[in-house]
This record gives sequence, structure tokens and C-alpha cells, in this order.
Amino acid sequence: MIGYVDDKRRALLDVSVSKTLAGDSVLVTTWIDTAFDGHLVFSRTLIEELALDELVDTEAILADGSKVVLETFVCFLDWFGERIPLQVIANDGLYPLLGTALLDQRVLQIDYAQKSLSLD
Repeated sequence: MIGYVDDKRRALLDVSVSKTLAGDSVLVTTWIDTAFDGHLVFSRTLIEELALDELVDTEAILADGSKVVLETFVCFLDWFGERIPLQVIANDGLYPLLGTALLDQRVLQIDYAQKSLSLD
């Protein structure tokens, strides 16, 4: 997969997601967040636009040690030739995040000089 680095030095990767296993996919630009160990974080607005189905809430521990309850949803991600179901965490942020759970067993290369990104 090929991504890019934008003018604000964010490592970005376009991914295809769908509400259902057999549904049409939508391209979403995600910001790779190596401090997030989950799969995906989407804004509530994007979750509503995609009409994702809600899952059970989940408890998480933040970097400062505090515990929070997070709303979660399900989407299907086209990922290296497979369509896989994933948990999506809802937040109020502006940018969809892609976490390290999706980077496991992959090689991520970011070249800030060339503003390029590859994920194999």
C-alpha cells in the first residue's frame, strides 16, 4: 500500500471501508498513529455518514492512566486482499486514525524527505 506525508508531517494512508461484508466501500484517509494500539478511530460524524452498526462499549486506559468508556462500532476493511471486520472507536477528533493493531506483521516505511509512505 502506498501513502504519503502531508505538509503538516502526518503519515497518511487511504483505506477502503464498508458498512457490510458485501457492501460498497468508501475511501477514508487515515493518519497512522503509532501511539494507538487498536485498529481504527473515526469521528462520530464519519461513523454516522458510513451508517456503521454499534457494538458494545469498551473500557480503555489512556496514556495518563485514566480509564474511559469508549463507544465502538463495526466496519469492514479491505486489507491486503481480504475484507476483514474491525472494531472502530468513536471520538470527536478531526482525523481518522489507523493504529498499530493493523501494522502488526507489516513493514511500514516513511520517508519524510520524499513525503512518501509504504506499507507491505
